[in-house]
Amino acid sequence: MLPLQGVRILAVEQYGAGPFGTLQLADLGAEIVKIENAGEGGDVGRHVRHPQEPLPKGDSLFFQAFNRNKRSITLNLKSAEGQAVFRRLVAGADAVFNNLRGDLPGKLGLTYDALREVNAKIVCVHLSAYGREGERAAWPGYDYLMQAECGYLSVTGEPGGPPSRMGLSLVDLSTGLQAAIALTSGILGARASGKGGDYDVSLFDAAMANICYVAAWYMTMGVNTTREPRSSHPNLTPSQLYKTKDGWIFIMCNKEKFWPALCNAIGEPSWAEIYPDFATRLKHRDRLTELLDEKLSAKTTAEWMQEFGGKVPAAPVNDIGQALDNPFAQGTGQQVRYTTPDGTPMGSTGAAIRQPGVAPLANPAPPLAADQASILAELGLSATEIETLRKAGAF
Repeated sequence: MLPLQGVRILAVEQYGAGPFGTLQLADLGAEIVKIENAGEGGDVGRHVRHPQEPLPKGDSLFFQAFNRNKRSITLNLKSAEGQAVFRRLVAGADAVFNNLRGDLPGKLGLTYDALREVNAKIVCVHLSAYGREGERAAWPGYDYLMQAECGYLSVTGEPGGPPSRMGLSLVDLSTGLQAAIALTSGILGARASGKGGDYDVSLFDAAMANICYVAAWYMTMGVNTTREPRSSHPNLTPSQLYKTKDGWIFIMCNKEKFWPALCNAIGEPSWAEIYPDFATRLKHRDRLTELLDEKLSAKTTAEWMQEFGGKVPAAPVNDIGQALDNPFAQGTGQQVRYTTPDGTPMGSTGAAIRQPGVAPLANPAPPLAADQASILAELGLSATEIETLRKAGAF
């Protein structure tokens, strides 16, 4: 039995950040009921298609990656009939989640004030760009914008180069994780107290939270962290990229004990005495970069990884394909494979949280409204009632 079996979350979600948050809970057994807008073709993620997309229209590998193990229905939450069905679903749910623009949850009846008379324990989690209050509540917002405004581009890339964003949408993904924490924490609290409530997570707040220790440096000491050469740590050396015979290697001696281990592994034990501590090595970082480049260039990255393994914290610099094809990555059991609704075999990365002896849950993301009939039947609606609701524009 997966730990979240029996938990039901109604998710008015789309694109990346929201679906990534509920994906974590779906992988752990929670029932995630995606409530999609049929008039817009469902979750916009269904239409984020790669130029070489193998899946039929209305589905995509992007959508599949964010929405496995979920169920799908359509509801028109702007109609009275759609709201009536939604509230019947809320009565039997643990949480309502949305990642809409900040001003929309209140308008669509997705808040605790709107739903507590239906279910006093309902937990309402709102993931928006800038929050539901304040001057930006109605602003749209996306990951790259948050990276720009919250300082990420100023600390990414080489000194003197143009501002650079991170190659992955880490603000979206980290905000989704924050939302997953809010959902599980809220549900746990509601079960203990008998009362639910509203929880807010925003891309902007999550992006700001992520700058963490460099924020502490600035707010306490006035130190404004900038880019460092070779993607190096601002204070610790060696902790950066170095050249090898055939490419690059990232070495992180982020504890003092690893520096002598590195010196011994490369045949230069005296360097541990010449540059004995972090402060000395930071002062002479440029010189150390030259020395280590010269020494490490004698062997390939793979040869150094064989030498360093388990003794010196190091990693090869892989592209995405190399990362996924890495035998170690394939041996962890995290990668999952399944067949999409149209019969296409696909692979993806699975849950990072796993239970020993329990295989990852890997059911394909559903077609639009695939679970409409079964979920409405669970509410006790007859075929005649469902048809009447359909004609009235409920879904």
